[in-house]
Amino acid sequence: MRQQPEEVRRHILHMTTAVFAVILFLLWVVSLGRNFGAEEKRAEIKDSIEPFSALKANLIDGYYSLTQ
Repeated sequence: MRQQPEEVRRHILHMTTAVFAVILFLLWVVSLGRNFGAEEKRAEIKDSIEPFSALKANLIDGYYSLTQ
């Protein structure tokens, strides 16, 4: 590989980096499916999202009060 021109070495570097990025992305997607698939995790996520619903409602109410 050291005998190859710099352009070829860069191409190999970019392709290797892309392959590892795809592998990491696939591992991340698989781990997400396992984490969000469990019923207790769904309930935990639903409970943790409720404060954001209140924040969203407050922002919407504030926007409507500014536009009227």
